[in-house]
Amino acid sequence: MALQAQVKDTLPSFKDDYYLVKEGDTLMIELPEVAVLPKHKFKEPKDVHYYYWFKRKVFKAYPYATLASKRIDSLRLRLDRIPSKSKKRKYVKRVQKYLEKELTDQLKKMTRTEGRVLIKLIHRQTGKTAFENIREFRSGWKAFWYNTTANLFKLSLKTEYSPNTINEDYLIEDILQRAYIQEELIFQEPKLNIPSISILESKKGEINVEEYKQMFAKIRKKKKRRSKRSKKKKTVSPNYR
Repeated sequence: MALQAQVKDTLPSFKDDYYLVKEGDTLMIELPEVAVLPKHKFKEPKDVHYYYWFKRKVFKAYPYATLASKRIDSLRLRLDRIPSKSKKRKYVKRVQKYLEKELTDQLKKMTRTEGRVLIKLIHRQTGKTAFENIREFRSGWKAFWYNTTANLFKLSLKTEYSPNTINEDYLIEDILQRAYIQEELIFQEPKLNIPSISILESKKGEINVEEYKQMFAKIRKKKKRRSKRSKKKKTVSPNYR
């Protein structure tokens, strides 16, 4: 019994100049554009662990930065439609309280590194530093951000995101771009104009995690000193005759 095809073949699109060459024949086909990033180059094999440690920090901070961007965008749109200044102030306060409920507990659970990454990502996603966003809406936001982020982590809310000049920011951008490709994170268009691919290509995949290695080396030294002091206290006991 003869079987018939259920779906008819359609003509290929000739809009894009992608080619497949096989055994001397040239066939024009349409292919999706895929960003190919340089392969990572680590100075030492153990550097991979520090990179993935930092990746977890970026993954934790990123959703809060995208949430802040969405809320700020909707806030600006809403404020443009409100003619009265007093009503605008009331609306800003209401949104602030809502954001505080969403973010306060989560932000207080963050480490200092996560808090620093969040401040940088807020600049990346909103186009303004955390300080500039606070200055724009004023009211109770200053107290909220200083209490939950700046004072808590001893960080500056004026910190800017610059992946082309700052190594940590480059690592953040590298992690984000690879996560987008692997669909590990949901892409949100940054308000900050960043030539991401050219920045990553210029570094040729080189990964520098020295600052984190030094940070953990200091932590290990402190732990050793504490353990030595605690051992000395335990060994000191009164002499019995």
